[in-house]
Amino acid sequence: MKKKLIAGNWKMNGGLAANQALLTALLDGLKAQPPVCGVAVAVPAAYLAQVQSLVAGSAIALAAQDVSSQESGAFTGEISAGMLRDFGTRYALVGHSERRQYHGETDELVAAKAQRALAAGITPIVCVGETLAEREAGQTEAVVKRQLAAVIHLNGHCISEIVVAYEPVWAIGTGRTATPAQAQEVHAVLRAQLAAATEHAQRIPLLYGGSMNAANAAQLLAENDIDGGLVGGASLKAADFLQIIAAAG
Repeated sequence: MKKKLIAGNWKMNGGLAANQALLTALLDGLKAQPPVCGVAVAVPAAYLAQVQSLVAGSAIALAAQDVSSQESGAFTGEISAGMLRDFGTRYALVGHSERRQYHGETDELVAAKAQRALAAGITPIVCVGETLAEREAGQTEAVVKRQLAAVIHLNGHCISEIVVAYEPVWAIGTGRTATPAQAQEVHAVLRAQLAAATEHAQRIPLLYGGSMNAANAAQLLAENDIDGGLVGGASLKAADFLQIIAAAG
């Protein structure tokens, strides 16, 4: 049975004191109840060094919220996969809906970022998902398959080394959540697409990333093809995040 993964995405939140308090509470909770699943936190780049130090030797893996599609050079403000690797970063989010929406990231750019992460030994968490307008137009399957296809096309046999996160854009930070059945339906589509690309599709974790919280996590995680969560706001509250981790047990 595949090990589930619960990854917290802090987005543009945090501070030195707040980070220490949150992680201290999380680490204390995980010592009291060791997790059965994998656990990660995706933190703002400015705090990678602090968080690397705080989680060293613990059950919490370090994740970045983004990675450059370039290896190095004159790309002011960008952070390369090699730089992330220097901080012991295990995962990197690529293609989060906020990056696609606010920074104009294309499917091809997201695929290139995934490729850079893989080349550096970092597991990309590839985010896919449809807007409300796309869902209402019956385009959900076409949109997520198009987004994932770009990553499969560029990364070939390495595709079995990625993580995929389905995050319906209409359910991110809105309090709205796809029902377990709605989420499972899309996860099944993604699993079938991966199965056509690699014989190792069953080992690729598929995370749900649309307003997963302490109240709905257990129901979502009970679905056949939901292998974990990409958790936003609830990951900033130690008690809630610990409850979600426990639900993945």
